[in-house]
Amino acid sequence: MDTELLERTASELVAPGKGILAADESNGTMSKRLAAVGVDPSSETRRSYRANLLSTDGYESAVGGVILFDETIRQSMDDGTPIAEALSSRGIHPGIKVDTGAKELANHPGEKITEGLDGLRERCVEYFKMGARFAKWRAVIRIDEGMPSAACVSTNAHALARYAAICQEQGLVPIIEPEVLMDGTHQAQRCYDVTAEVLGATFAACAEQGIHIPGTLLKPNMIFAGNDCPDQASREEVARLTVDCLTNHVPHDLPGIVFLSGGQSDEDATAHLNLMNQMDVNHPWQLSYSYGRALQAHALRTWAEGGADSAAASRSMFAHRASMNSLARSGDWSLDLEA
Repeated sequence: MDTELLERTASELVAPGKGILAADESNGTMSKRLAAVGVDPSSETRRSYRANLLSTDGYESAVGGVILFDETIRQSMDDGTPIAEALSSRGIHPGIKVDTGAKELANHPGEKITEGLDGLRERCVEYFKMGARFAKWRAVIRIDEGMPSAACVSTNAHALARYAAICQEQGLVPIIEPEVLMDGTHQAQRCYDVTAEVLGATFAACAEQGIHIPGTLLKPNMIFAGNDCPDQASREEVARLTVDCLTNHVPHDLPGIVFLSGGQSDEDATAHLNLMNQMDVNHPWQLSYSYGRALQAHALRTWAEGGADSAAASRSMFAHRASMNSLARSGDWSLDLEA
């Protein structure tokens, strides 16, 4: 394990003002999003959209890394430059999604286990040679009556730790993503309790597997009430509960926390991050972002309109959202800037 490389990469991914673009949608998911905006989905349209987005001027000031899917890391920009090479040339670390998806957890209906450990070492070797310097693995935890079960929490925690160990062995910074879903009627305190349990189990498993925490990043959910709960927390409450939960359950030698947007609106995702960074608290880690739809939603709809003007406008919208979240990294975002 090259701990110096891991620590350097992790710190560069969450350098002041920077976050991560999650462009790692699977082929199926990306095809659904293209179809939803009236674009015929194919390998070429997926490439074309992402190549346009990644050619945006100046976004490297707000983005330290881009998570890619297996298809995307093998594709090229419009000028023929491999996408990973194009990112690296701008000082942006290419990353790669390495799990193979969440599947039904045996004997636990309604719960999931993320798979992909088989052959992971060999895939990491190949991705590192292709230019990747970090990776991502997502576990999904559902809150419901009797859920999550102890089996769901423990099996996903173990898988995240094993994934992290293999990545670090091959020089890739692992992003550990145990996502507690927003679906449900539960109150925010229930989300807090489950998130605390999941984080505790995950980092205990990481300790057992010898994970080098200073060469690791965490991609957690924020603390929300369920989508169908009538008692929704305010933005300030979300920020406070989230920071309290992380402070009590995340190792303080972790270099950075890169939040997922998890179905939030673009503005909410930025506002919550901004409030956390405005707190009169000396956070032990960088509080940053690893947003997908919260950075891309408007850009995708605009690009789908077609034509050179739409392509340029799409890049402009992506640049705006990236700059808004970059400001939120230091608590300097305000609603007035959205105009």
